[in-house]
Amino acid sequence: MRLPISLKIFSITTALLALMVVVTWLSVLNFRNLNNQVRALSDYYLPLQQQVASVEILIRQQMVHMERVLAGMEVARPDPEFLAKESNGFDMRGVNADQIVDSSLRFLAEGEAEKGIELDRATLAVLGKQLPAIQTARQHFHRTFRLFQIEAEEGTPRSQKIVRETLLREKDTVDVEIGKTIDILNKLTQDTALQAKEEEARATTLNWIITALATTLGLIFAGFVTRSLVEPVKRLVGGTRAVEAGDLDVEILVRTHDELATLATSFNHMVVGLREKERIRDTFGQYVDPRIVKSLLENRMPSEDGERQVMTVFFSDLQDFTRLCEGLTPDAAVRFLNRYFSLMSEVIRTRQGIVDKYIGDSIMAFWGPPFTDAADHATLSCIAALEQMARMEAFRAWLPEMFGVAHGLPVVNVRMGIASGEVTVGNIGSETSRSYTVIGDTVNLASRLEQANKFYGTRILVSEATRNLAGDTLAFREIDSLRVAGKQETVRVYELLGLAAAVSESDKQRVHAYEAGLARYRAQDWDAAEAAFSECLAIEPKDQPSQVMLARIAAFRQVPPGAEWDGVWVALSK
Repeated sequence: MRLPISLKIFSITTALLALMVVVTWLSVLNFRNLNNQVRALSDYYLPLQQQVASVEILIRQQMVHMERVLAGMEVARPDPEFLAKESNGFDMRGVNADQIVDSSLRFLAEGEAEKGIELDRATLAVLGKQLPAIQTARQHFHRTFRLFQIEAEEGTPRSQKIVRETLLREKDTVDVEIGKTIDILNKLTQDTALQAKEEEARATTLNWIITALATTLGLIFAGFVTRSLVEPVKRLVGGTRAVEAGDLDVEILVRTHDELATLATSFNHMVVGLREKERIRDTFGQYVDPRIVKSLLENRMPSEDGERQVMTVFFSDLQDFTRLCEGLTPDAAVRFLNRYFSLMSEVIRTRQGIVDKYIGDSIMAFWGPPFTDAADHATLSCIAALEQMARMEAFRAWLPEMFGVAHGLPVVNVRMGIASGEVTVGNIGSETSRSYTVIGDTVNLASRLEQANKFYGTRILVSEATRNLAGDTLAFREIDSLRVAGKQETVRVYELLGLAAAVSESDKQRVHAYEAGLARYRAQDWDAAEAAFSECLAIEPKDQPSQVMLARIAAFRQVPPGAEWDGVWVALSK
């Protein structure tokens, strides 16, 4: 045929696209019923089975607590603390079981209202009556046990044998109701799985037939085009298959000057682009923050070697988190941290920062080019720190929901350290796992400043470089001159108070008095320094840095530091 090559390719492409549409449409029709059965199993029936099994486990755990209480009361001198602990465990397992049953009932209601999936609504209706029966039987068992405890506490206990037999009968009633429910769910899942298997077999057979027909038609069209294109098309097919198999080193030799030559040239350019994208993916596939990958693709940061940049580094840490976790279940601890990290990380990203990593309950982040303008990274990091402090109020407000109580909640506070300076930034790690991160003395200093909050009783400490770069839009108070662990240089440390426009007059007076006291302290004028720090406490009695300095002055009165002393405090710990 004397048709242009472009027209031949267009013709076969159109035919193949039509076949693809037909095959796709028929496949969707064939697998629609199968998908319905699978969704019913995965979205409703199996989750219900799991929930009922969880209730059964909780009931058995209640029995363990009950037996421990009974055994503990039989001894000559019962341990009130032990009995209270086991009774509380018995109650909590019961509450959890009721919560799961309530959740299952809500789940059933959602299933009955579901229009997108064909469900066995008759069986679901039966389950809707059976689940309350479980709950009723369990609550009756629970009340019987608590009644026995009350009688024992009032001095009118019944025979232990009679009590145990009564409780076991109540427990058997619960087991019967759970067994009925499990039998219903087992039959439901088995029937649904059988239906799904039958649908799969039918759909697979039809798809094979459809695929065979489509393949036959495709071969006819391919043979038609092959007769007119021959070798060029073979080379293109070979190159395409090589790329499909993962070989991105393939190259099509161009020997003609027609449309096929243009196609081969475009193919070669495509493979070059795929090789570059593959290299980028292999190098940065582990990144979470999409801005890093975007910057790499736009060639705005080095992909291989590191470089020196002036950046701002941030560290935060929850106060007494280890002690807090002792009272949390693993699930509660995970939910606690996930909620905390989500709130804090959202602020960091909103203020153009990059969350580098999570270390236990700590967050490390950084600001700087190419993600942040070189003139703004210190200011943005400080504003982010203030906003995180504000977010802590919302986090504390969520704690009653997480713990399930409104009183006696733990006090949750956060400490932050910010430092600005030159860092090394780049891809750091092994051959198989790398991370785009920052290292250097500035990183270490930010970490040390976060830890220094413990000593001074502050919340946010920043380095002198950060304070200078941040400008006058923010209010700071110089706290001390430190020589932190691992560094010989002296670092002036500042407390971030807030936005300059929002600082009260009393706080301004406190800052003025503290800085005056700090100057006299460095001059070893203990009387004047003590008076200035006392003035700070008169303005704000809870000002802990002033309390720290007064304690230090009292120590120096006993053991003077010497004439060569430069006013620098050496931080011995990390």
